[in-house]
Parts: sequence; structure tokens; C-alpha cells
Amino acid sequence: MNFLNPEIEDLQQLARDKQQEYLNAKPFPSIVFDNFFNEEILTQVLNDFPDLSKKKDVITYDNHNEKKFEAKGERYFSDVTKAFAHYLNSQPILEFLQELTSIKEILLPDPYFVGGGYHEIKPGGLLKVHADFNKHDFTKLDRRINLLVYLNKDWEDSYGGHFELWDEQMTKSHRKVLPIFNRVAIFSTTDFSYHGHPDPLTCPPDRSRKSLALYYYSNGRPKGEISNKTHGTLFKGRNKNDIEKEPLTLRDIVADIMPPVLVRTAKKLIKRNNN
Repeated sequence: MNFLNPEIEDLQQLARDKQQEYLNAKPFPSIVFDNFFNEEILTQVLNDFPDLSKKKDVITYDNHNEKKFEAKGERYFSDVTKAFAHYLNSQPILEFLQELTSIKEILLPDPYFVGGGYHEIKPGGLLKVHADFNKHDFTKLDRRINLLVYLNKDWEDSYGGHFELWDEQMTKSHRKVLPIFNRVAIFSTTDFSYHGHPDPLTCPPDRSRKSLALYYYSNGRPKGEISNKTHGTLFKGRNKNDIEKEPLTLRDIVADIMPPVLVRTAKKLIKRNNN
């Protein structure tokens, strides 16, 4: 089964040809490809996409910063979607991304699809500008690359849902990407690669913004890409009223006021007691 657009004859050569475009993109390394995949296969992926709002055991976000649905792993993948997603985690794609991004550390896929897989946003939904979580929940590997496959046919500009890339100072959106069918966005994830879909979706009530998200990891990364702290999603406001801060948990407060050596000791004691 050929998942790529048949016109792509050499995936590695494409990576070499596009490497400088990727590395020099503003505000951070990124690129967008159109018609990247086999249209017939991707149409089947779209046809098999479930209405996540009607499914049990999905992650539902409904707050000021994010209103969206996210499936857990492969739970609702059809056979075609599962094969497609597995291809995106396979050697040819990993080697393509390695060459395209010039990342020195070996890239690894996420077979668990933590935070990835099916994403769906209904009218009125959004995802405020943010930087992504930086460590995998299970493997503790470093998150390095996002690959987003958009699945929205006949998607009009007036529907909104643009994927926006913002600079570190949050002065402006350097790029707005309409999430049309068979468009792929790839970008490097650091603590400073701010992106999102910050304005409420305005598509008709019978439509939704659908995408498939794949994330890639490495064991270690350049120190300048992170703030030396494991974290979840870091929301960043376009103005002072744009986002709401999540309330601090007791764990957050204790971690902030305790010396690092005591935090590490406490973690060891908790782990020992749990065992």
C-alpha cells in the first residue's frame, strides 16, 4: 500500500531539498506540504473518522484555553487509519524527518499516541497559543517534532481554524495555515515554539475541524530548547485577557518552594513506598 502521493518518488531527496526551508522558517523551524499523501487512502481515513463528541472514553477539553476532543491512542482507528498511522511511525518517515529537521539525536516514534491520534474541534472550539508538553508520559523521552495531517475537504477560509505560528515574544503570528484536506504541517517543538488555533471555529454546525497528530521524540536534546523543567502545555496569551492560568496544585506549590534536593528525596520516598 503506497501511502504517499505517487508523485513523490524519493522521500529522502525531498527532505534534502526542503531542509533549508524548514530550518530557516520563521518564527521557528517548520514547513507545510500540500498533497503529501495518497488522496484515495487519506479520503478513506477521513470517511472513517468518528464523531468524537459521541464516543465514550475520549478526552474532552472545555475551558477558556481549549475546547476540543482527543481520542485515546488507537481506540477508534479503522483498519486503514491504523495502517496509515503505523506508516507515519515507520522507518521511512523517521528517516525523512531526521533529514528534514537535521536533528542529531535519533528520532523515535510514539506507538502509544500520547496526546496524538484523532483530534476534532467543533464550531466555537479553539486551542489557544501554547508550547507543548516536553516529556513523554511513559518513556520520559524528549518531544521534538509534531506532524499534523489535516482532513478537511472543501474547507473555506471563512470557517477559520487556522494553525498559527507565533514568535517567542508573542508580537505577531508569522504564519497562518488553513487546515485543508491533505495538508501537512511539520514543526520542531521546544519550550518556545508557540502555536495554536486561538480563535473560535466558525464553520457550519454540521462541520468540524479534523486532524491526525503524530509526535516524535529523542533521548536527550539541546539544552537551549528547554527551560530545565518537565511541564505540560504552556499557554501563552496574545494579550492579558487571552488565556486563563490553571490553578496551582499542592504539588506545584511544594515543588516551587522546596529546595530541589528535598523534592528529589521526596520523590524517591514516594516511589519506595509505592513499591
